[in-house]
Amino acid sequence: MTSIIRMTVLSGGQDECPPCYLLQVDEFNFLLDCGWDENFNMEMMERVKRHIHQIDAVLLSHPDLLHLGGIPYLVGKCQLKCPIYATVPVHKMGQMFLYDLFLSRNDCEDFDLFSLDDIDEAFNRITTLKYSQHVHLTGKGNGLTITPYAAGHMVGGTIWKIVKDGEEDIIYAVDYNHKKERHLNGSVLETLTHPSLLITDAFNAQYNQAKRRDRDQKLISRVLNALRSGGNVLIAVDTAGRVLELSLLLDHLWRKDPGLSAYPIALLNHVAYNVVEFAKSQVEWMCDKVLVAFEDNRNNPFQFKYIQICHSLNELSGLPEPKASNGSNVVLASAPDLTCGFARDLFLQWAGNSKNLTIFTGRSSPGTLGRQILDQRPQSIDLTVKTRVDLTGNELEEYLQKEREKEKVKELDNLKNRVADEIADEDSDDELTTITGGYHTGKVKRDLMLKDDDRRSSFFKKAVAHPMYPFSETRIKWDEYGEIINPEDFTLIDISEEDKQKKDGDAMDYEVMESSNYGYEQNSDEMHKLPKTLRYQILVRGSSLAVEELGNFCRQSKEMGVRKVFTPVVGETIDATFESHLYQVRLRDSLVSSLYYCSAKDAQLAWVDGRITVTAKGHERLLDKNNNDGDAMDTNSNNASLPETVVPILEPLDQSEIPGHKSVFINDPRLSDLKQTLTKAGIQAEFVGGVIVCNDRIAVRRTETGKITLEGAICDDYYTVRDILYQQYAII
Repeated sequence: MTSIIRMTVLSGGQDECPPCYLLQVDEFNFLLDCGWDENFNMEMMERVKRHIHQIDAVLLSHPDLLHLGGIPYLVGKCQLKCPIYATVPVHKMGQMFLYDLFLSRNDCEDFDLFSLDDIDEAFNRITTLKYSQHVHLTGKGNGLTITPYAAGHMVGGTIWKIVKDGEEDIIYAVDYNHKKERHLNGSVLETLTHPSLLITDAFNAQYNQAKRRDRDQKLISRVLNALRSGGNVLIAVDTAGRVLELSLLLDHLWRKDPGLSAYPIALLNHVAYNVVEFAKSQVEWMCDKVLVAFEDNRNNPFQFKYIQICHSLNELSGLPEPKASNGSNVVLASAPDLTCGFARDLFLQWAGNSKNLTIFTGRSSPGTLGRQILDQRPQSIDLTVKTRVDLTGNELEEYLQKEREKEKVKELDNLKNRVADEIADEDSDDELTTITGGYHTGKVKRDLMLKDDDRRSSFFKKAVAHPMYPFSETRIKWDEYGEIINPEDFTLIDISEEDKQKKDGDAMDYEVMESSNYGYEQNSDEMHKLPKTLRYQILVRGSSLAVEELGNFCRQSKEMGVRKVFTPVVGETIDATFESHLYQVRLRDSLVSSLYYCSAKDAQLAWVDGRITVTAKGHERLLDKNNNDGDAMDTNSNNASLPETVVPILEPLDQSEIPGHKSVFINDPRLSDLKQTLTKAGIQAEFVGGVIVCNDRIAVRRTETGKITLEGAICDDYYTVRDILYQQYAII
């Protein structure tokens, strides 16, 4: 492979932080995932912001927070403008993940890292793809092709394949699942053979998972025991990912045993209805069994019979409770980290009863409440509970005063904009002048008198223009749907009770009820099922012990044949260029302008006589991505701001220092093609014993070393054939 490949670990290197990597392929930079943890660590996002202007495309692999949680922040706050690629389910379900996250956070505290508008803007930028759909990039990415493949784990989960000019390919595969599940097929990673570079994680390299039947049976028995003992069951799940498999499992169990209908079961999050509806419409992304059942009988597995959809705790408490249930129910609530959301609210309500049961279906990020409970299994825990309380007294008056000022400023801005629009719509011959004033009076100023300079003298008699009130006719704008209206004109000033509330934090002690963990993730056996005959491999996310274990396995595996395994840490840049003779240099403008280029197929070639220099000044200019003085031209400007890469400068030699060189012929023409070219030029050419004989005078033959020689008498035909032969080469 003749491409320069580098990867910088921005997050998720020998730790459990969200995956985020900057992959450079020649001049093009991919951002592979952009996750954010539940604690919204800004240190990780600062590392991404340093490279924000280098990113040319973003590839998203899964729809959860850990893989795309930072996209709204980068688009809304950091002005990320590049294309974003994802499968259709990742686009739909990812949006639901972030909607639920924002609403859950906003219920208990002010959350301003991104807004719902930022989420919408970010997902409007996403280009949706289907599995095995090839996308040929253009511009700087000319020659690059990206293709998504099924990864399992979550609906729409993606393994990305990046190919440069049909050469060896790069595979990015994290959080994949080889095993077939109730609603998903396994990953296709094993079918992607002979990759040159594999980027994968070791997050579950040390996790030994039980068989699905045993795991499901254990889960069901624990749920039924808790219900029959009079307790409630809280299953902490994600918003729109692994929750689909658990919902199918529980609804199927309730269908098989009619006696379980006495216990209500609910799916609780802010976007539960939309998640289920999207799942119904994405049957084509499910496993073969689900697809066949839908095509034959129109049987949609997500047409739940017993699972109730709820969007608030009030809706949950309003569900009918059969007498036989004794008040017990099962609730699948988000999120598993218990940092916010309905799962945290129910955990706080039910924690005082030892009959209740909490089930975790996965490991959340370190530092969260859910992870603390799983790792430490404490008998009691101190929590800070944030709630909203009604404003009263002076606090309420101050809030209302601020809101009135905001509305006043907003109205003035709207009025000023409307007046400006009216002025822009006036005819050019309108002599009336309207002037908008400032904000210091709180009103809009209008000049009621005609200005003297507007009155122009003329030879002909002109009607007297009397002062009058200015009037400008508002031109109504229309589109195919009718008159265009401004929604702000119809907005009523209404301060809701929620807005008049403040956040208050109280420290409380809670006794931890019984909790269990049933991991629905890939295990260590699956992690070892990697493509064969690799060249290079980069192991990223996972504990240092897990990365070391998987790395040793890959190095010792004869079937995989890995030449080198990289295990970078956060902030480290890996040079995974396969060829050792490739170098990058910066060219002076004076050198570029003096070059003479020759065409060779799709490339432009030139001979360079120069001197390589590496200076501190050059290095400083290399790091300044905003340098536009034109003194040097960077042949790989997107990589210029990477502090890990020092690119030397190629400076021209003086004319007296240029030694000169023999002409170099670049190309390998075939004799059959040369014969056709000669025939088109009017020369009689025939093959005689593998030699082209031209006009019975000139012979063109290929030697044993592969060179083409020209033999014959010196005549006009000789020079004509030689000129045609030279045209088949790029001569530099």
